[in-house]
Amino acid sequence: MQSRNFRLQRVGDINWLEKNYKFQQIAGSLDELIVVDATRNIKDLGAFSAVVSRLVEDVFIPVTAGGGIRKIQDAEALFNSGADKIILNSALVKDPKLVTTIVERYGSQSLVASIDYKIINNEPVIFIEDGSTKIDQTLESYIDFLHSLNVGEVYLNSIDQDGTGFGYDFETINSYAKSFSMPLIVAGGAGNEKHLLEAIEIDNVAAVATANLFNFVGNGLPNARKYMIEENSNLANWG
Repeated sequence: MQSRNFRLQRVGDINWLEKNYKFQQIAGSLDELIVVDATRNIKDLGAFSAVVSRLVEDVFIPVTAGGGIRKIQDAEALFNSGADKIILNSALVKDPKLVTTIVERYGSQSLVASIDYKIINNEPVIFIEDGSTKIDQTLESYIDFLHSLNVGEVYLNSIDQDGTGFGYDFETINSYAKSFSMPLIVAGGAGNEKHLLEAIEIDNVAAVATANLFNFVGNGLPNARKYMIEENSNLANWG
């Protein structure tokens, strides 16, 4: 799906993805692949697990998968399908005990916490359930909550910037990055390699993500990594 401000438009299936992006060939340009089931309402975990299995066949980089995880068996299914980590959003709020169970069984390094937020009245407001439900917590207090859950990483995603290609929400990232004690991945809005570079250079940002693949068609991702390395960004150079 192509997403803009969390409004989805279908662009293809797993065959289209493999044909156009050939992740097994460009894996050297990436550090990790994050795959999320964005299906609204009822999600088919079995079908999604099959997609994850197919993706990881020839992709030799870590794969994080999630979307609709509600019980430990859901997490197990994705791990058994080849996911190295899982990503949670709604379950963080609705079932913190599930988070504790996953961390105890698989380790905190296996769990990525996703924060989706919008700017309302000049403040970041957190949303769950595919961006449809607002929660009554400040971003600062939510960060503290995630620390208490001992999650391994945080994926901070701007709904306002999502899919725009206009750049990340640098104001919020700069304001809150140092509040995270765990690795921080920023997402939402990357449209070119300069956006990626500007974000990765912010203190305490560990990684940058892009979900709008159309901004990086063809050699876009390898070229973006080459540009960032040439600009002395702290990225591994696989040659």
